[in-house]
Amino acid sequence: MTRRRLARFSRTERTVHWVHASAFLILLATGLALYLPSLSELVGRRPLLKSIHVYTALAWLVALVLVVVLGDRRSLRATLREVDQFDRDDRAWLRRRHPPQGRLNAGQKVNAILTAVLALLFLVTGVLLWYGERDTRFRFAQTILIHDWVTYVSLVLFLGHLYLSVIHPRTRHALSGMTRGWVYEDWAREHHAKWAAVARGAGDEP
Repeated sequence: MTRRRLARFSRTERTVHWVHASAFLILLATGLALYLPSLSELVGRRPLLKSIHVYTALAWLVALVLVVVLGDRRSLRATLREVDQFDRDDRAWLRRRHPPQGRLNAGQKVNAILTAVLALLFLVTGVLLWYGERDTRFRFAQTILIHDWVTYVSLVLFLGHLYLSVIHPRTRHALSGMTRGWVYEDWAREHHAKWAAVARGAGDEP
């Protein structure tokens, strides 16, 4: 018997995710190499690492703008509305109960919000650090400290996200939604029952 599939994420949504993930990994690797003396000595060529770090951040911004301008903005707006809405079931989920969830569960909504906030903090502090090297008026004592702490929090968030999407047996099928755009209906009914019911009724199958 063929397992039914439900379309979960559009190509534009998946592109935004992978653009952000790719940039984050490069920024994390180069940032750690610049920050940790042992890694910095091992890798060497500090000016090159700094250039890669800065230009990756710039490429990340340009790529996101292009995806939004050229992609399916309707699906992105729908996702933003979904992330912004926390109903009774979402609040119960956060209290470790198990109510039925929509296409995104409460944890995924919180992860999306934190990721956006951390990205904004990275951007603001990164620009200040870059500009502060050229104009001392923009050098603030706490900027690098905030940038470092945002890195620590982002790393913890990333490792948790990686574990749930790649390793944990019950949740790793979710990765199919971000790679192929679809998930199996039986998995969706177990983890996202409210959305699965709506998607099935709409005949939402890739």
